[in-house]
Amino acid sequence: MFNYIIKKVAYGLLVMLGVITLIFVLFNLLPGDPARMMLGQNADKESIEILHKELGLDKPVYVQYFNYLNDLSPIGFDKDGSFGFKTPDLRRSYQSGRSVSSILADSFPNTILLAVVSIAFAFVVGVSLGALAAIYSDTWFEKFVLVITSLGMSLPSFFAAILIAWFFAFILADYTGLSMFGSLYSVDDFGNGEYIDLKNLILPALTLGIRPLAVICELTKSTMKEVLQQDYIRTAKAKGLSKFQIIRKHALRNTLNPVVSSISGWFASLIAGAVFVEYIFDWKGVGVVIVDSLEKYDFPVLMGSLIVICVMLIIINILTDITYAALDPRIKNE
Repeated sequence: MFNYIIKKVAYGLLVMLGVITLIFVLFNLLPGDPARMMLGQNADKESIEILHKELGLDKPVYVQYFNYLNDLSPIGFDKDGSFGFKTPDLRRSYQSGRSVSSILADSFPNTILLAVVSIAFAFVVGVSLGALAAIYSDTWFEKFVLVITSLGMSLPSFFAAILIAWFFAFILADYTGLSMFGSLYSVDDFGNGEYIDLKNLILPALTLGIRPLAVICELTKSTMKEVLQQDYIRTAKAKGLSKFQIIRKHALRNTLNPVVSSISGWFASLIAGAVFVEYIFDWKGVGVVIVDSLEKYDFPVLMGSLIVICVMLIIINILTDITYAALDPRIKNE
């Protein structure tokens, strides 16, 4: 098991190095002078050269690359030249001058909250619909669920977000009380500062959860159909257990194993796929930060956001693989 963990961690580190290298190369090929972006278009040549030196942009590209790796690494050379453990540095925003770490620290909790609520909604509704569709197989209800899952898997997130915002926050606004735009915190109209407004979470969570809901629903339905044909289900029926008891104690428990396994992968993808949904609903998460940094050519913020998302994806995938190996020892030998 230990060798398997080391292998997965080493593979994850190689993937992470590849992602960081690709991001660095791409953004160093983009047009634009970071020093001029920070100082403005009217900056004089001397000021630009001084800032180039401070940012290390006067050095060759390969030196800038290794300096960037050193900044990101928890082990490396500190600013005073000493080697050892240090805090990874994502550098500073070209526009605001704030550290990228502080910008992401303000936005990432909102994205994590949105992803957690979305996957919880998808799990509860998806498992419920999938189980009912399997129980009432070959009926109008299964066909109804099939239509819902087909729409959920085919609708792009940005298009679904526009439709949901228009229908629930414009057409039915008088009944739902929901707004098309809003984040976790809203400003009080009477000047009493900000307050938590959870209703703004409903529409983006609904939009982001549609696709995993459809997948979980289909997976639950197909798995439960197989489980209901097993011998131990027939034995339970022969013992006189009610249909509800058979579903609750035997069928549903065995059905949930592959469903729960798929949640970790979907949670990771929701974090990465929240960009369009957050931007459309103005949910102040990392998605809004990424779009804003793209509009302003704020490369350090954009690079830091992409790297943090990739690191989270890699960590989640490693933990998922280790969990699979702990549950099924055969995986370690593959």
